[in-house]
Amino acid sequence: MTEPQDPFSFSSYPPIDPINFDLIVIGTALSESVIAAAASAVGKTVLHLDPNSFYGSHFASLSLHDLTSYLTSPHHPPRAASGGDSDYFGVDLVHQHPCSDVEIAFCDDESESFLRENSRKFNIDLGGPRALFSADKAINLLMKSGASQYMEFKGIDESFVYEANEGLANVPDSRGAIFRDKKLSLKEKNQLMRFFKLVLKHLDDTQEEKISEEDLEIPFVSFLEKMKLPPKIKSILLYAIAMVDYDQDNNEVCKDLLKTKDGIDCLAQYSSSVGRFPNAPGALLYPIYGEGELPQAFCRRAAVKGCIYVLRMPVISLLMEKVTGLYKGVRLASGQDLYSNQLILDPSFTVPSLPSLSRRDVLTERLQMLSQRDIKGMVARGICITKSSIKPDVSNCSVVYPPRSLYPEQVTSIKALQIGSNLAVCPAGTFILYFSTLCNDADEGKKLLKAAMNALLTLPVSENSESIPSVQSDSADIKPIVIWNAFYIQKLITSKFEFISSTPTPDGNLNYNDLLDATEKLFGQMYPNEEFFPKATSPEDPKDEDEDEDEDDDGEDSGITLES
Repeated sequence: MTEPQDPFSFSSYPPIDPINFDLIVIGTALSESVIAAAASAVGKTVLHLDPNSFYGSHFASLSLHDLTSYLTSPHHPPRAASGGDSDYFGVDLVHQHPCSDVEIAFCDDESESFLRENSRKFNIDLGGPRALFSADKAINLLMKSGASQYMEFKGIDESFVYEANEGLANVPDSRGAIFRDKKLSLKEKNQLMRFFKLVLKHLDDTQEEKISEEDLEIPFVSFLEKMKLPPKIKSILLYAIAMVDYDQDNNEVCKDLLKTKDGIDCLAQYSSSVGRFPNAPGALLYPIYGEGELPQAFCRRAAVKGCIYVLRMPVISLLMEKVTGLYKGVRLASGQDLYSNQLILDPSFTVPSLPSLSRRDVLTERLQMLSQRDIKGMVARGICITKSSIKPDVSNCSVVYPPRSLYPEQVTSIKALQIGSNLAVCPAGTFILYFSTLCNDADEGKKLLKAAMNALLTLPVSENSESIPSVQSDSADIKPIVIWNAFYIQKLITSKFEFISSTPTPDGNLNYNDLLDATEKLFGQMYPNEEFFPKATSPEDPKDEDEDEDEDDDGEDSGITLES
């Protein structure tokens, strides 16, 4: 994996050889990295480029300094070097920053000094909160592809749901957890157990007792009401286990009403994830060293299969054949032209304006398609650093705030994840908390996140603190003080398959299932006759010359290694 020595001297960088590839991929986010690895696994020649100095793009894990620089630095277009083939028409590409409406704040001078001194001890996720269910698509894909050789995980200790006026309550994810839960009444425990038994019987092929086809097609919230489950249990099942985003009781604002059959699938995934791996009694796993290890694992897998990697090398334009308007290749900032049969673009790349041609031909029509992006909404993300946990004696935990749990106008759920130093993402004695929610605009998103943070944390005082909805809690726990926080907005751009394909941006989900579904579908459209990661015929040496030393290992219990 090669990196130029001087990121500002593109023309002096040695040319890439060869110049012809089956596939060129621009951007090393998770989807791009999975496709590069999948294409390499079926024998395609792949060149993988990234204008950044790090792997992962908008799924990277960065030091505190690098994260701040990435969020706040404007992206200037690279200086184009001369060169090019006169047979092709060059179409300029613009790399739009995937994060907007950025706010960053330190608590005080002492906190700022501490964080600057320890900046490199942080691995902060750009796309958080993210975790993997122990039995979900990401885990299965890691094992099938062989990328699991390059990663280790640890289990998330606890999962909580935030209850209005009461604070955090455990998510009862197993029979034992239900009966240990002191916040559930005996009646509620029995109702929940009866419901779980019904779901298990429905999923068991040997059992005749099934949920009717009619009930499977109705909204899941209606089925839960039909089962006479109380509002508290309904909320846990819908938002903390099925992980739906929108208020399922409000048809006017709900953009995604979950059907019973899909809700049952979510419960099955959650249930089968609990205790799947040793030392991980809960449902969720998190990568040691952060989310950025996921795309890097697939990049390493692709490199083993012959994929060529170059960082810090922007692509400045597409090469289109003048007569047919067909895509032929890309032009680098170094001035070199490279050619491929297929191109995958990071979704932050776009064509800013169409060339002024005298006639409307195939080329302009295809460029028109490329310049149009399907934006389906926004996700607001927030990050906090604290020196104490939101729950005493719990280092790593997830939290879901159901709709209306913070204030009456809250129409979407909010997801949060706290990660401690035993996952090698922050210095000892500190914690990183990630928050996210779907929103229609930046103001709404930040209001939701600040209310969620304010419920569990003490935020730095700012000019607009009065606009944060006040949340009362009966919890006697002392709120951790936030010593640094950041907010930003990301547009939700879906994947697209045309003459040039693009991958989706990070979504608002806690796990990667939807993203990986879209990635596999895109691969299938590109290579309809190829298998998505065929089973390896012989074991390979997982060691990599790029393998990092575990310098930050704190000597605690070792991580979970995935085995098929």
